[in-house]
Amino acid sequence: MTLVSIVTPSFNQASYLEQTIQSVLNQDYADIETLVMDGGSTDGSVDIIKKYASRLAYWVSEKDAGQADAINKGMARAKGDIVAWLNSDDYYLPGTVAAAVEALEKNPEAALVYADMLAVNENGQTFNTLRYRQLTLEDLLSFQIIGQPAVFMRRDAYERAGGLDTSFHFLLDHHLWIRIACLGRILHVPQIWAAARYHPAAKNRAKASEFGREAFRILDWAKIYEPTSYLLSSISHRALASAHRVDARYLLDGGQSAASLTAWTRAFFLHPPTALARLNLLGSALLNLVGLGKLRDMVLKRRKRIFSGRG
Repeated sequence: MTLVSIVTPSFNQASYLEQTIQSVLNQDYADIETLVMDGGSTDGSVDIIKKYASRLAYWVSEKDAGQADAINKGMARAKGDIVAWLNSDDYYLPGTVAAAVEALEKNPEAALVYADMLAVNENGQTFNTLRYRQLTLEDLLSFQIIGQPAVFMRRDAYERAGGLDTSFHFLLDHHLWIRIACLGRILHVPQIWAAARYHPAAKNRAKASEFGREAFRILDWAKIYEPTSYLLSSISHRALASAHRVDARYLLDGGQSAASLTAWTRAFFLHPPTALARLNLLGSALLNLVGLGKLRDMVLKRRKRIFSGRG
């Protein structure tokens, strides 16, 4: 049986950490090792980790240089041929690890597999199902995003790609997916494997405006990275428009509606189909700017309640 290593980076996430750990330990796949890399939490996280210490392959609580550094350190200790990381506010659904192993075993050419995932709030209530499609390297360079909690990789691919770049803090996963896609096939599996938690303290909310900056950094890197430079030159307008669209989305999440509108407009003039695919960003930014954002939020909350009730 193939050993699977799951690394959980964590820092002051005591509210969610136990559910994350349990979702790994309760998988029905027998050969899993769990490593928890805590960044020196002071909120009771260490007590939670100690509660499960006998079932963990390794854990530590010490200051690190951020999420990428913690994951890289965990991967360096991991022994599995298949690896993944699961952030301490996300969780796996039952049967996920077995399904990921099966997908990789049936597709030996795949370096990475990814599936769909749920979006849940701070109380664990589902408000959306994020469904993806089979992506290409061109799609990744155009910032078609993969849900990180539902990703599993071959250890060899992770290592050959160089692991996570510790200079990235927001799109660190997307940067890695691009490098892995240069090495082998990435494969979408039409199943739901994980739940990503959206809450006020999450990076995608608390530091939303930083994501766009890293999207532009990725493009600058891809221009000079030999495996991607030629392809990027052939899709330059789409890729740059997509970076502006990413910027627009996260600026909107960060409450910067005017800047979001500017970013969306730049995307439109560069590559209209890319911008028009997220016309909702334009609408939301305009509603906020004319003072009707609260009305939109009320409608969205109502939709979320309806979705949760159906779930």
